[in-house]
Amino acid sequence: MQSTLNTAINYHQFNFQWKSQKPSARKFKASPKILPLSNSLRTSVNYGPEEGLDKVPGPPGSEPNSVLRLPVVIRQSGRVSRYIYEGNSLKLVSLDGGSGSFPLDFEDAFRKLVRVIKDFLIPKQVPENYMGYVKWKFLHRVFSSALQVLATQAMFRAIGIGYSRSLPSAAALNWVLKDGLGRLSRCIYTASLASAFDTNLKRVRFTTSVLFSLSIGVELLTPTFPQYFLLLATLANVAKQISLACYLATGSSVHRSFAIADNIGEVSAKAQIQTVCFDNFGLMLAALLNMLLKNNQRLLAGLPFFVYPIFSVFDLYGIYQGLQHVHLQTLTKDRLEIILNSWIDFGHVPSPAEVSKEEGIDFLWTKSKELWPIRIGCLNTNSEMPKSAMMAMQSLTSEDYYFVCMENSYREWIRIKPRGILLCLREGSGTADVMMGLLQACYIRKALIFSSMWETAVEDNDAADLVFKEWFKLIDDSKQSAKEDLSTLNDQMGSLGWAQKHILLSTEEQARYSFVDD
Repeated sequence: MQSTLNTAINYHQFNFQWKSQKPSARKFKASPKILPLSNSLRTSVNYGPEEGLDKVPGPPGSEPNSVLRLPVVIRQSGRVSRYIYEGNSLKLVSLDGGSGSFPLDFEDAFRKLVRVIKDFLIPKQVPENYMGYVKWKFLHRVFSSALQVLATQAMFRAIGIGYSRSLPSAAALNWVLKDGLGRLSRCIYTASLASAFDTNLKRVRFTTSVLFSLSIGVELLTPTFPQYFLLLATLANVAKQISLACYLATGSSVHRSFAIADNIGEVSAKAQIQTVCFDNFGLMLAALLNMLLKNNQRLLAGLPFFVYPIFSVFDLYGIYQGLQHVHLQTLTKDRLEIILNSWIDFGHVPSPAEVSKEEGIDFLWTKSKELWPIRIGCLNTNSEMPKSAMMAMQSLTSEDYYFVCMENSYREWIRIKPRGILLCLREGSGTADVMMGLLQACYIRKALIFSSMWETAVEDNDAADLVFKEWFKLIDDSKQSAKEDLSTLNDQMGSLGWAQKHILLSTEEQARYSFVDD
């Protein structure tokens, strides 16, 4: 390439007027000259970087050989154009259909329409999983919006049936009461579950989505029991307000997971556009069903009960699949535990997509039945503490910011097999301490699973000293392994996009102890 350019661009071709000689009294008359471009330069520059870009039509009446296609393509507002040099002028020619010609190409028009819609709905820089999320969001919003229309119609019909002989103000009062009680419940729910919006985002969001779907079913029952309109409408609105609170609280975290270029404002704005557009499709679907059955009032009254189970299934399935495409980069105790287990077993850090697949939604809370579960918090004073816990606290120094011990587990006043590992964090402990303590606990759990003697050590407070020596040796070995792995682990996690600045912990996991040196 370099030799070609050296051959093409030479001193004589540019016809410079000044030479290295003494100044002369003669005045030079400057005349504009067009710099000729040799064939070798045209060959080296005239190439097609993308498919179809080399087939650029020239202006009408121009000869094909007189057009020089430059390797600069402009994409703006859904249109693609390319610079050409023709004769002695530089022009920008559209690749969407030629310059000055408008052929009737339906395939090309369809591609343009798809491109315009995509630019309208989709942010510029988002990960690949975003399109899957939008696809399932479309399914969810269409059927959810249609159900809400049918539910509102049912409630209006219930007011007309139940209060046909009363004043309109009585119906309005009932409507205001059910909205007021719903908003009050929303405030109470949001205040009591604030930390769960970060630590269990997918689980809480899907759970409240199920609650929202059930609330629509309750609203559809109001025409059947008009005398209980206020009770049914209030219960339904409480559930809907709780679901709305969760949707608003978790929306920013979902949008942040897609904002790979820190364009969270654009992602949030496009999400609102998508919601409006998809909801309109749902309104159209509900209107179409009403138009088809407008001449049969009996079928129209029974329509909600027929479509409710079908639409609810599609709605919840769309939400479930959409959450599967949300890959959160923030660290919680559960996500960090998945990462550390993969690091110990396979020697590599999984990506956010891999962790998201393994994490799932856990709607039924089925992932807490593993052997030797790890808990972050403080010792449970309601249970009998193993002797190893007391010895772990006795061995603490001012340089320790956490300690790991065994614990007896309890659930709903029923004692479970006493298998558990507790990580207690000290006040002032940082992200590195949490990560190292959890990594050490994971190492300990792996060793405990392969040996049955530790069950006796937990159950029997008078276990042999040899057992406790082995326990403290395990503590020291696991802590040394955690120290050696921490730096490499942090580097790999950072390269995969994990947010390592903070680890999001629930209210119980944020409990800390203070060290007192008597």
